[in-house]
Amino acid sequence: MTSLTIAMPAYNEAENIPAMIEEVTRVIATLTHDFEVIVVDDGSRDETAHVIGQMAQQFPQVRLVRHEVNRGYGTAVWSGLTNATKELIFFTDADRQFDINEITKLLAQVPYADLVVGHRAPRRDPFMRRLNGHGWSWLVTILFGYTARDIDCAFKLMRRQVVDHLRDEVQSGGATFSAEFLVRAKRAGFCIAEVPINGHRPRVAGNPTGAKPTVILRAFKELVRFRMQLWQEDKLMVSAPVEGETAV
Repeated sequence: MTSLTIAMPAYNEAENIPAMIEEVTRVIATLTHDFEVIVVDDGSRDETAHVIGQMAQQFPQVRLVRHEVNRGYGTAVWSGLTNATKELIFFTDADRQFDINEITKLLAQVPYADLVVGHRAPRRDPFMRRLNGHGWSWLVTILFGYTARDIDCAFKLMRRQVVDHLRDEVQSGGATFSAEFLVRAKRAGFCIAEVPINGHRPRVAGNPTGAKPTVILRAFKELVRFRMQLWQEDKLMVSAPVEGETAV
């Protein structure tokens, strides 16, 4: 296999990080010797950054990227992806809800796709989180067309070219990040494949932040901004003169 970056956003995940890093390095080491683990501490208020630093001394593949203040889930994910140095880039959350062994399902699709998206089958979250997730995916599909069954599933693998192409385009820093990333990747012509992820597990430590009112409000604001921005981009594309023609 070619080289691989594993990127993980983390916010107040000090309880989960040690076991998560150990699992990731153990599993990935059986697949390739050329890999790195980038953990993005998004302004955590606990000992997350300190713990990552300690783990990096034990595992030389681990690298810490730190945001001094909390900048949002999407910004943390994007920092991990854009700091990657390997040919394939995989990202997942640091909360230990995914079985990393299932990355092999995504890797199997690399010969046929530029971006491989997992969907939780089943999703092991409380009822309200599942309901909100289905509603969000439905809304994004209504506004932008179909991109993936489980838009916010934090189990995605991509070729480096996808990140390089979208580096200056993706702007959503909150929960809308995954939606914008997938929509822009599809519009750019990248091939997207989907695979079921059966190893989704209940959270055992730490607290999720996705249901906070401030997070939800930011997501809807970014979603509206993104929809308006795409309409403007499409309008400019239609009005642009075709090559060989003279603009009036």
